[in-house]
Amino acid sequence: MTRLGDLERAVMDVLWDTVPATSDGVTVREVAEALDGRELAYTTVMTVLDRLAGKGMVQREREGRAWRYRAAASREAYIAQLMLDALDLGGSRDAALVRFARSVTGTEADVLRAALSAQAGLASDTPGQAADSPDRGLTDRVESPADRASRAGLADEAAER
Repeated sequence: MTRLGDLERAVMDVLWDTVPATSDGVTVREVAEALDGRELAYTTVMTVLDRLAGKGMVQREREGRAWRYRAAASREAYIAQLMLDALDLGGSRDAALVRFARSVTGTEADVLRAALSAQAGLASDTPGQAADSPDRGLTDRVESPADRASRAGLADEAAER
């Protein structure tokens, strides 16, 4: 997953902050108006949204002559994927996780413990997240280590050909 540039991040913030997941999305004009302090041209915002769609960060749907845009995943799912990608940069994942765990606040550690306990309980019951879980969308979009390993293996096989 690629990191977002400043303008891409500002546009995603508009989508994450103002567009409910159940919404039909917003138009380029609505995003441009929400970015009013930046004085951006309509075509600039349109280009950024088009590039974000190409990266899979936003979904778009045609409405007449215009497109309606919404975030493809929650902000939390995006951040979680960035964290997982950072763990794949090399070295020991275990050491990086331990270092991270030692750097969080007590409250953040409590949140992590609760999430790990809930995940352990779910793993013993049924695979995946419970249908009524508030974090269901987050885990639906974050790759597992096995998925990343499989993807890396496929890339290696393609490179050998």
